[in-house]
Amino acid sequence: MRKWGAALLVAVLLSGCGKTAASPTAAPAATDAVVIAMGPTSEPEGGFDPAFGWGAGEHVHEPLIQSTLTVTNPDLTIGYDLATDMEVSEDGLTWTVTIRDDVSFTDGEALTAQDVAFTYNTVKGSSSVLDFTMLDYAEATDDTTAVFHLNTPFSIWPYTMAIVGIVPEHAYDSATYGQNPIGSGRYCLKQWDKGQQVILEANPDYYGEAPKMKRVTILFLEEDAAYLAVQAGQVDLAYTSPTYAEGAVAGYSLLSCESVDNRGINLPTEGNPVTSDLAVRRAINLGIDREEMLKHVLNGYGTPAYSVCDKLPWYNPAAQVDYDPEGAAALLEKAGWVLGGDGVRVKDGVRAELNLLYATGDSVRQALAAELSNQLARLGIACTTEGVGWDTAYDRAQSEPLVWGWGAHTPMELYNLYHTQPETGTALYSPYANETVDAYMDAALQCSNLEESYTLWQKAQWDGTTGVTQEGDCPWVWLVNVNHLYWVRDGLQVAEQKIHPHGHGWSIVNNVDQWSWN
Repeated sequence: MRKWGAALLVAVLLSGCGKTAASPTAAPAATDAVVIAMGPTSEPEGGFDPAFGWGAGEHVHEPLIQSTLTVTNPDLTIGYDLATDMEVSEDGLTWTVTIRDDVSFTDGEALTAQDVAFTYNTVKGSSSVLDFTMLDYAEATDDTTAVFHLNTPFSIWPYTMAIVGIVPEHAYDSATYGQNPIGSGRYCLKQWDKGQQVILEANPDYYGEAPKMKRVTILFLEEDAAYLAVQAGQVDLAYTSPTYAEGAVAGYSLLSCESVDNRGINLPTEGNPVTSDLAVRRAINLGIDREEMLKHVLNGYGTPAYSVCDKLPWYNPAAQVDYDPEGAAALLEKAGWVLGGDGVRVKDGVRAELNLLYATGDSVRQALAAELSNQLARLGIACTTEGVGWDTAYDRAQSEPLVWGWGAHTPMELYNLYHTQPETGTALYSPYANETVDAYMDAALQCSNLEESYTLWQKAQWDGTTGVTQEGDCPWVWLVNVNHLYWVRDGLQVAEQKIHPHGHGWSIVNNVDQWSWN
């Protein structure tokens, strides 16, 4: 990955953005333009083509250049963009979506339901990022009616429609579209200097409210270079981390955005002599001081995590637990884990020892692993930590706990973590199976009413008898939600943010069209 030095950074800003080096208190170049620094991993490898992951994947966001049928509201319920109405059949297999009749692509051609059907059929056939296994095919019955035929009920289809940008059938070429996208969204791609920057300009023919920000420049910078750019007054907003956030920069303030970008550990329910004991899993969940983790690892920039979907409409508050080290110790004692002379518990000759894995090169996960190891020692559980590459991490997580990062604007995150896979008879990322939990999630997907499905997702977490929370099987323990931090130039009004998903990238600019200077 390219690492930017200060001198090269200034050169890029001079050549790419038409701005001169500025003092930290310098005013922006224009009242309708903004310069933003994102991390290098935010640059879309496949270009700005929804069929190759633009708007989706790990850094899910609104595609800006293209319109979508639906959007997620600030409370993560569903709203409309191109769509004006939608209906689902009683069997959940047919979604009929009516779209606006006043939308054109930037080349002047009208956007019709034929383009919608073409987009979805194309994405189904070519995307390696979006899961379209539930879609049989899409068709247009007239210019304003798109019909989606599913091969299995999928109640959360509207969340998929919120991230799929519509492309023009008449001007789409999979080999070139990502470099020169034609869309109907709020912005047009003006310039893309690969490895350096992207410049977006407001679409003058946009059918919605005209963007306040007419020009948006995105620089792809390593974290240290982004901080240097802030110190030099060369960017208006830049992502940062708790490490850099402790200081003060003249002319800037720190914006802290809540997220569902969580960190947690899997606790294998089989294949590990320690975590296969339910009492151990519950004791770990109960005996973790999450507030202490936030203070020591994130400098307070985060919130305690109790599930993979905290604060989202399908979250079950039963997942929350109070820190109770005495209760955790009591659980272990009752289950036969007796404290030995060396401070480590033993049961039937098995020592309470764990090897906690984390992704090599991820300083936050490494620090969380170290903090968790220290806290578990107080419970009588010895814990070593080990950095591993993702090439082996997935396999090793079948028998060892691993520090993961998740968090998405869709209930499918629950399904992907907890639902039994028919090929293996256990969940995908860690061995776990519960037929009742599976049944709730299957029923949630088959439900013909999206809002009613939320209740079923909540029951999969805990129904009063079983589930994946503390009083249930507790196959995962969630630690913290990582706040996304940004340096913001004084005078820049960043519009209210939706809770951010996993991935410190394009989510911040979902509503950049509504930002303003004062």
